[in-house]
Amino acid sequence: ATGSTRQMTWSRYGQLLAFTDCSGYQTRYEYDRFGQMTAVHREEGISLYRRYDNRGRLTSVKDAQGRETRYEYNAAGDLTAVITPDGNRSETQYDAWGKAVSTTQGGLTRSMEYDAAGRVISLTNENGSHSDFSYDALDRLVQQGGFDGRTQRYHYDLTGKLTQSEDEGLVTLWYYDESDRITHRTVNGDPAEQWQYDDHGWLTDI
Repeated sequence: ATGSTRQMTWSRYGQLLAFTDCSGYQTRYEYDRFGQMTAVHREEGISLYRRYDNRGRLTSVKDAQGRETRYEYNAAGDLTAVITPDGNRSETQYDAWGKAVSTTQGGLTRSMEYDAAGRVISLTNENGSHSDFSYDALDRLVQQGGFDGRTQRYHYDLTGKLTQSEDEGLVTLWYYDESDRITHRTVNGDPAEQWQYDDHGWLTDI
């Protein structure tokens, strides 16, 4: 299986059992009776073993040396914690609708806020800085306040294409062809970037 040939072996249940790449390196896969992947064995001697709980959620990934990454969940099935082999723990908390509202890693916490439509309207980083987001009636992002205090604004045409963005005095205009493909953009009136396509519509040059 060397050269330009790749080979794949499947089980009768449609599970990939082995994959041999063009260099002849083979990766083998094992599954449990529920069809969940339980082991991956690579040609170079690297193996990973996966364990699941009775709800089919991944709870552990361990290598041949015993280094293990563990995963924890809440009653709703949301991933709440990841514990790496070196003991570092990252945690995520959720609201009643299952949206992540905070993540903590290394004692540092980031938090998120949402509006009634479920859109992110605010991020707070580990330093207490905020990034805020505003949307129009069509759920398009129209303004973003960055952690660094800069404000970016976005404008769209009637078909929803981005036509103008503003960033602290820099005004970028976006242009499209009759097929709604982006063709070029300018920054404060100066050419900045352009896109070219072939007769089949494939991007050929930037």
